[in-house]
Amino acid sequence: MLSGNTPVLILKEGTERSSGKGATANNIAAAKAIGDAVRSTLGPKGMDKMLVDSMGDVVLTNDGVTILKEIEVEHPAAKMLVEVAKTQDEECGDGTTTAVVLSGELLTKAQTLIDAGVHATAITNGFRIASDEANRILTKISREVRRNDSNMLASIAATAMTGKTAETNKDFLAELAVKAVRAVAEREGRSVAVDRKNIKMEKKHGAAITDSELVEGIIVDKEPVHSGMPRTIKDAKIALINSALEVKKTEIDAKIQITDPTQINAFLAQEEDTIRSMVENVTKSGANVLICQKGIDDLAQHYLAKAGVLAIRRAKKSDMEALERATGGRIVTNLEDIHEDDLGWCGLVESRRIADDDMTFITKCRNPKSVSLLIRGGTEHVVDEIERSLNDAIGVVRLAVEDGRVLIGGGAPEVELALRLRKFAPKVGGREQLAIEAFADAVEIVPKTLAENAGLDVINTLVNLRNSHTGRNPKRTSGIDVFTGKIVNMQTRRVLEPLRVKTQAINSATEVANMVLRIDDVIASKGMSEAMPPGGGMPPGGMGGMGGMDGMY
Repeated sequence: MLSGNTPVLILKEGTERSSGKGATANNIAAAKAIGDAVRSTLGPKGMDKMLVDSMGDVVLTNDGVTILKEIEVEHPAAKMLVEVAKTQDEECGDGTTTAVVLSGELLTKAQTLIDAGVHATAITNGFRIASDEANRILTKISREVRRNDSNMLASIAATAMTGKTAETNKDFLAELAVKAVRAVAEREGRSVAVDRKNIKMEKKHGAAITDSELVEGIIVDKEPVHSGMPRTIKDAKIALINSALEVKKTEIDAKIQITDPTQINAFLAQEEDTIRSMVENVTKSGANVLICQKGIDDLAQHYLAKAGVLAIRRAKKSDMEALERATGGRIVTNLEDIHEDDLGWCGLVESRRIADDDMTFITKCRNPKSVSLLIRGGTEHVVDEIERSLNDAIGVVRLAVEDGRVLIGGGAPEVELALRLRKFAPKVGGREQLAIEAFADAVEIVPKTLAENAGLDVINTLVNLRNSHTGRNPKRTSGIDVFTGKIVNMQTRRVLEPLRVKTQAINSATEVANMVLRIDDVIASKGMSEAMPPGGGMPPGGMGGMGGMDGMY
């Protein structure tokens, strides 16, 4: 900055600044690179990515949010798209790749409008109007799903798992997901709520995927603390304790001085009496199973085993809360206060050996509000990918149960949405009309990518799909069968996805695109200047942390 002939420095030395169209172009290029990174994973024919971190750990997946979490993104605009994927995953459990790809495509179309002289403000206004209209259209073309329709819910879960490692066993896993969601669904007035935290997952490799099972109760990855304890207990009365069965240390430094040998025995006897008293409090309550969040002294273990109590120590806080919901018990902090009314109940507690580990199964609960899924697979990588697939399936079934609205998949809603938005655009007029038409074009990136990833002719497929939606006998349920390359009725193929997956993806993509477009000045401190070179170009080797992904898409 100059004042007369004297330069005035207002930024710290080493700070890089790009502004105007250069800053916008740089941000759009970064966002597009993120979209391209995950685009090839979309759909039933999507490919997988192998991600290797600095420690050499390998992740094999085609889950969009997992890919974006694993890679180290440095560009600030690119980080905004990573946040879109995370938000989509937290809200819906599926549709992360769609949200990111749509964000990138919206910004690509916006760049074309900017180059044509349309101001960014007009584009963002048009995108916002188009997004609101898109939500209205999608709600209108959505269909009702009954919460007790297990077959339709299973189809929704199976659609979410198509194209993933779990696809070969998708029907089996979809059934598990539906049962799990329905087990923890709770009525809140007229609506139904499902808390995904109430579905606990435990992974063990070394068996077939079909050995996975739903446990209507809780699996605790622990074994009884003493070999003399029973391994199986029927009609279990469970005490949930949040305090240690040990002699407490004094909170201040203390010194015990013993002058007589008999005092040693008295001291030890006092400790023993204290521990025995703790165990008696447990047994007097009627408990025959003890789950302790903290430690259990060796002597206490002996007394518990002698009393026939199955005890587990150092259980996780999340396990304790899940057990509380599953068994109907209450977590007790003070052992002296434990009462029969605090105990949980289940029909069976047993210790089983799974792979090389002993695990405790708390099952046959009366009305479990928390359940467990034991996930099996041949290798650790397979088990991890099955877990991600089940998370997606549980997420979409939850949305279907809560909202009761679904859309036909296979690119059908996107083409129908694009056609209706193009009809809507002239009603708005002005430069916003151009943005709405660009939005409609961007939405079609989903069927385009489905066709591209399936090795189909993208232009012919899209033309045929549009014709099916606009011909003499328009069929708005027509979508792409990526396995045959034909345009078919996706409703008969039972390709379904929750309404909220689409609306959330469109809302998130629109918001992040508008945020990026409204940035006209990027000021990067010295630490960031290496990731953002002067002139608005991309950093050497691609986007920070993405150099290792070259050739993956």
